Amino acid sequence: MEFTPRLNLMNWLVSQGLTGLPENDMLRGFCERCRAEGLDLSRGLVFIDTLHPIFEGRGFRWNDTETNESDIFEYGSTSAGDAAQNWRRSTFFHMLEHGHDEMQIDLADCASLDFSMIDDLAGKGHRHFVAFVHRFGETGTIGQMDCVYSYWLTRRPDGFSEQGLSALRDLVPLLGLAIKSAAQVDIARTLGRVYLGRDASEQVLRGRISRGVTERINAVLWFSDLRGSTAISENMTPDEIIPFLNDYAQAAIDAIHDAGGDVLKLIGDGVLAMFTGEDMAAARRGALRAEHRFRHNMSTLNARRSAEGRPTTSAYVGLHVGEVFYGNIGSDDRLDFTVVGPAVNEVSRIASMCGSVDREFLASADFRAGLDSAGRGNLVSTGRFALRGIGRAQDLYTLDPVIAADEAAAGRYERYLET
Repeated sequence: MEFTPRLNLMNWLVSQGLTGLPENDMLRGFCERCRAEGLDLSRGLVFIDTLHPIFEGRGFRWNDTETNESDIFEYGSTSAGDAAQNWRRSTFFHMLEHGHDEMQIDLADCASLDFSMIDDLAGKGHRHFVAFVHRFGETGTIGQMDCVYSYWLTRRPDGFSEQGLSALRDLVPLLGLAIKSAAQVDIARTLGRVYLGRDASEQVLRGRISRGVTERINAVLWFSDLRGSTAISENMTPDEIIPFLNDYAQAAIDAIHDAGGDVLKLIGDGVLAMFTGEDMAAARRGALRAEHRFRHNMSTLNARRSAEGRPTTSAYVGLHVGEVFYGNIGSDDRLDFTVVGPAVNEVSRIASMCGSVDREFLASADFRAGLDSAGRGNLVSTGRFALRGIGRAQDLYTLDPVIAADEAAAGRYERYLET
């Protein structure tokens, strides 16, 4: 590849990196432009570790022929099991262990090599393999994201020319920089969703980070906590407590997210969430749907934990609706994007009343009043109560016991939730 097309491709990589072109599209565009300028690529693969609660990293593929491979893949931990063995047999592990930044393999003469993938690539007609590891400096590292890995193949009988290798050495670092930039955006979004919640994360990433910037919103509020968790935890070994809490938090969070809610805060074994929207009746129904799914999730979870001989529990859920302040609260250098207001205190008090009235679910009169007639018919009063710290007494409601006892009633309730 001559100097001018090489420079044009460099400029293209910079511009697409700045505009945020998706990584798989960037890799495809890069490979196609290389081929148009005489660099006869047949396959390209780039991957980068990330900072994610589930995945260790993401990768991107391009081929010169149609395959059944996805052009994007995510991979889990490579620290144990088959994944660890495959990683240790890879060219990239070999390069890291020996301090190499580049490695070339003649695929016509690779029978003696014990690297994973190599025989398969040779069998598909590729002729020459070159791999790169582009390392980051200490200040450019985030978690395990400390370098960009890539390999490149050609089917040319005599392999990559020196000019072709020179072009790759010039161009791949720019591609790596663009992919690193995209990965950092992905990490920011992941951390925001994981630690702030989905909607709060989007608000922050759109620039709402000033202290005291809040808005008044009407929201359906959810507060749940585990039944008897303190006593259960006291009888556990320390290494059992976190998995116990994680299992039940997952059951609640999955149910809330599936029903369109946003989890705002985890408070020990408690979960604070909200359901919003222009149609508050639909938000109320979404909260009821989440409560129903939470019970199903816990039933499945408890069956599994019981079979494993591990402690089980149930949970209390309170639902309320009211006006809250939603936004940034805290100090100049430590903010929380959350909801505050009397309604937040009230929903936690409602949940805490569940034990007193021997019900796992309670909803406020304000919550029930905003439901349609079918929804109101599914809730029955448990009595009128003065809640601790709340200036007014109110009626609290729970699901009609007939729903749990009668199959036809249960079916009607489930159909109502899905409308």
